[in-house]
Amino acid sequence: MRLFSCLLALSVSACTLTTTPVPTSQPAPVPNAPTPASSTKGMSAAQAKAAFASVSRRVEPVAERECRKRTQGMNCDFLIGIDPNPSAAPNAYQSLDRNGRPLITFTQRMLREIANEDELAFVMSHEAAHHIRGHLARQEQTTVLASVGAGAITSVFGGSEAAVSLARDLGGFVGSRAYSKNHELEADELGTIITHAAGYRPSVGVQFFNRLPDPGDQFLGTHPPNPNRVQVVQSTIQRHGLN
Repeated sequence: MRLFSCLLALSVSACTLTTTPVPTSQPAPVPNAPTPASSTKGMSAAQAKAAFASVSRRVEPVAERECRKRTQGMNCDFLIGIDPNPSAAPNAYQSLDRNGRPLITFTQRMLREIANEDELAFVMSHEAAHHIRGHLARQEQTTVLASVGAGAITSVFGGSEAAVSLARDLGGFVGSRAYSKNHELEADELGTIITHAAGYRPSVGVQFFNRLPDPGDQFLGTHPPNPNRVQVVQSTIQRHGLN
């Protein structure tokens, strides 16, 4: 069941430029971790650090307010920080610490990919939306149910113990991916609303997708095609009269 254990790790909600699985239980990110020595997207290291601090201060209370408004009994005390490892792959992800507190973590290399505060606010709001929508719990539940179901079907049709084990692994893998694209689109929609409520422009923030490699509509892919994501953001902007 080694593969199945690895599959559960995929349930961290993330906007990744590289598909690096991250454990669901994370130590707290470091709010004042050092930023990269240089920026490739128009902000210097000092500007990136200042932008991160400024955007975090504005997005966090809005995200917490939306969380309390839309959920019951959920921990809405976000901790937003920077991964202290300068070599960590470009990534922004939402996870939970050992006490269930929601964490939003940016790697230092991810900050180099962001052009302005509107983009930073959009990515940050997107990750907060994953928590508010309960995507970690929902995806883990889907993974387990798919794994058990696949194993049960294989057993009914006379599969060996090894075949049942493999079916569970594959079922869990497919289950973990089954709703991930929808989760990303849901987070894009709510993230758009949070971005605007925090005083940033989602119409500018969505331009971040223009620099992401387009995953296309890959079978068992974790992220939807970039044009689909842009369409969701633009539709949300129009529907709610945002900018």
